[in-house]
Amino acid sequence: QVHLVESGGGLVQAGGSLRLSCAASGSVFSINNMGWYRQAPGKQRELVAEITSGGSTNYRDFVKGRFTISRDNAKNTVYLQMNSLKPEDTAVYYCTLVTISHYRYWGQGTQVTVSS
Repeated sequence: QVHLVESGGGLVQAGGSLRLSCAASGSVFSINNMGWYRQAPGKQRELVAEITSGGSTNYRDFVKGRFTISRDNAKNTVYLQMNSLKPEDTAVYYCTLVTISHYRYWGQGTQVTVSS
């Protein structure tokens, strides 16, 4: 079993920055990929960015050049640095990880609100 705790969400003006953090605890020896999804009101949850255990990253086009995902394997923590935020980035952001046995866990979500 793995437990994820997110932090760092909040309210920011357009053009501002936020940094999200997500710490994993429990059976952390089995972590493979980690990532961030988001869900805006009335929309489906969508991938934002993901990072493998080896550090390879994948970003959706709508955040490329603005967001940076990173992880600290020693701390079992994944980060999402969000710069040049736009009102359309407003959503609940969810941390996720996939274990080596291909099971996916989710965090409880953290609200990010970008005002225009």
